[in-house]
Amino acid sequence: MVDLKGFEQLKNLQKSLKQVSTDLKALDQLLSWFDQLKQPDIPKKVWLQCQLALAEGFTNAVRHAHKNLSSNVPIDVEVTICVNSLEMRIWDLGPPFDLEQWLENQNKNVDREAGGGRGIAILHKIADKLSYTRTDDNRNCLLIVKGY
Repeated sequence: MVDLKGFEQLKNLQKSLKQVSTDLKALDQLLSWFDQLKQPDIPKKVWLQCQLALAEGFTNAVRHAHKNLSSNVPIDVEVTICVNSLEMRIWDLGPPFDLEQWLENQNKNVDREAGGGRGIAILHKIADKLSYTRTDDNRNCLLIVKGY
């Protein structure tokens, strides 16, 4: 007998890639692309959380990872929609960053009046899995996984 469980997951898998410039003005284009990927079985609350996480991750890549790079340097984004989760990967060409260490050292008293500085905390709260790893091609990959 053949186990179709894995086949069902593959059948319902959708993967899409987008490359955008290192420019905060590209966020609207990125979110518009993301909205086109919406599937009816993804709860609205989860979709909105993922939309926010994507915006925060992209903004962090532009403002921090690519802060000293040309706007021509691309940021790659991949969204994979699985049967019961959504995975987003954002690749940048910035220096390595230790996300785990940052989360361990994070000051619990976030300045709510500050104009920024809460992006990683927001990502950490939304994501069921969050990682930021250096890849073999000297890029960084922010992985955000949200189950539903």
